Amino acid sequence: MSDTTASLRRKIESAGELQSVVRTMKALAASSIGQYEKSVRALADYYRTVELGLGACFRESRPAAPVVGREGQNGPIGAVVFGSDQGLVGRFNEAVVDRAMRTLAPSAGKRRVWAVGERVHARLADGGLPLTKVFPVPTSVQAITPLVGQLLVESGARLSRGEVAELYLVYNRPTSGAVYATVSQRLLPLDEAWRRKLADAPWPTGTLPEVMGSGTTTLSALIREYLFISLFRACAESLASENASRLAAMERADKNIDELLDTLNGSFHRLRQSGIDEELFDVVSGFEALPK
Repeated sequence: MSDTTASLRRKIESAGELQSVVRTMKALAASSIGQYEKSVRALADYYRTVELGLGACFRESRPAAPVVGREGQNGPIGAVVFGSDQGLVGRFNEAVVDRAMRTLAPSAGKRRVWAVGERVHARLADGGLPLTKVFPVPTSVQAITPLVGQLLVESGARLSRGEVAELYLVYNRPTSGAVYATVSQRLLPLDEAWRRKLADAPWPTGTLPEVMGSGTTTLSALIREYLFISLFRACAESLASENASRLAAMERADKNIDELLDTLNGSFHRLRQSGIDEELFDVVSGFEALPK
């Protein structure tokens, strides 16, 4: 069925309205991504500082630190999966769900999954993973801290009861070459292998540090900070990746709508010119048919 000028005009108006929505979403993503990128850069330096402090504690006296989580690989595995509450992010949620399923696949026992985001929650449920709880995605950097507190309380209770032996963080991390890369980080347990890795890490300068005060008190404080900053960084990097993915998706959509509008406008002008030519031809033919 061929289009008429009226139908083409309606399509052009609909495409224009859709482009306005797309450009609004693109502007929102561009304005939001800045705060998360700044937070990610600051967190990288702070995370490195906390790791150096832990390594200094382990190297100096190797005090008996509290083991958070149960050592061993045979217990239940848990995962905190960071996704999105909103759409228009391409394969953002699908990628993180695929990584979560691969991470939890070796577990022969019970599995616990905490989802951050309604969209990723729905896809995890479709994948058959047992969902323990779903949390809303923070809407700003300031809203990340309450979420991290809830995750620490929830996972800590499960760990203390022995319901989870290992805990992983699965999220999308922003990269320079691509929009994001999906990563899986083992957060717990803080076992001997973890301590040895930090203790053997080289100190960045020639002056070795000295732990002031009680080594156990300092170590306990650093471990709490390590758990907090690991969750905070994962959430901030996921939010930065989400907005980068949405920005890229909106840019592609804006380009596609521009191409569609060019096609529709071209068809509209050709159809309109064809109608004008037909009307002129009818007038000329009628005039020539008149008796002289």
